[in-house]
Amino acid sequence: MADDSYDFDQVIDRRSTGSLKWDLYGSSGTLPFWVADMDFAAPPEVIAALEQRVRHGIYGYTAPYPEVIDAFLAYLERDHRVRAEAEWLIWFPGMVPALNVICRAFGNSGDGVMTCTPVYPPFLSAPAYSGRELVAVPMTLLRDRWTFDFDAMERQVTPRTRLFILCNPHNPVGTVFRREELNRLVNFCERKNIILCSDEIHCDLILDDVTHVSWLAQGETANARGITLMAPSKTYNLPGLCCALAVIPDPKVRARVRRAAAGIITEVNAFGYAGCAAAYRYGEPWRQQLLAYLRQNRDVLYTFVRERLPAIKLCPMQATYLAWMDLRALGIDNPATFFESAGVGLSDGTAFNAPGYLRFNFGCPRQTMLKGLERMAQAVDSR
Repeated sequence: MADDSYDFDQVIDRRSTGSLKWDLYGSSGTLPFWVADMDFAAPPEVIAALEQRVRHGIYGYTAPYPEVIDAFLAYLERDHRVRAEAEWLIWFPGMVPALNVICRAFGNSGDGVMTCTPVYPPFLSAPAYSGRELVAVPMTLLRDRWTFDFDAMERQVTPRTRLFILCNPHNPVGTVFRREELNRLVNFCERKNIILCSDEIHCDLILDDVTHVSWLAQGETANARGITLMAPSKTYNLPGLCCALAVIPDPKVRARVRRAAAGIITEVNAFGYAGCAAAYRYGEPWRQQLLAYLRQNRDVLYTFVRERLPAIKLCPMQATYLAWMDLRALGIDNPATFFESAGVGLSDGTAFNAPGYLRFNFGCPRQTMLKGLERMAQAVDSR
């Protein structure tokens, strides 16, 4: 039975647990707000499912089994109005391996992979790892909302551009792309004969009254050249379970991805499948309370920045728990280093192709967020 009072204010000590997020700074006392990893305990139903799997006692190689497949397909239909088939699914031990495999699957050495910046850093590094050419097109800011610059995309596309990598909802700018924007992108990819990979890992973290439109819901033309990446990891705070999947309706596209993954990608581990099934089957009450808490955190963050850090610009965040901060008006040469010296660890915008920006992860207890923001304000005031 679902609990109606999940405690998102609870501060859980993650130091010395091998946490990538927290152990980066050792015993320095620096508060980490960088990597997209929340400081909330996973849903109790997921923890119970993992405990049950532990008690089984045998942790051998594990293939996707009916319970996890059915839970994911039911989630797609329930939450995104998409009816998919089990044969469309390719499971991966994480989103980043999937991105890299997909870059290898299409085109040849020297061919182009297009994406729109600023963007999650693996989008920028994956093409080079497979000998592809990165085609990075800056997004445009229209009325405080980041979106595609289709004119720039037309100028920069070449006959050798084989793949477009989309992030929707967008990390780090928080845009949830509208259906008409996605329709135009479908048309662009069809005209240029480009495969599109849509990373939708944040699609269940919508904070505004907007609807996420999955690439899978764009119709036959989109599905004929589309790959949709999904995972429970961001929504339910399960990245360490290493379970993600690609949904690929077209059999030829799917076969190319399978060939590119052969001999490189290992099986998802037993706990990844168990956590995935429990999250999609039982996690909705927890998710709804998480969203309410994140909305409150976002609003508190907006207010704090407006009142105490007015030189920092924040555009409205429609989704995710990641705030995209424009610090260029502060005139600080290296803002990430500046705030780290004040005990606040943030993601440097340079890695996203956006020097002068920082990404702030507010997926944490409110008191932790406010402590970090206070340190930032004091550092700016004492310059």
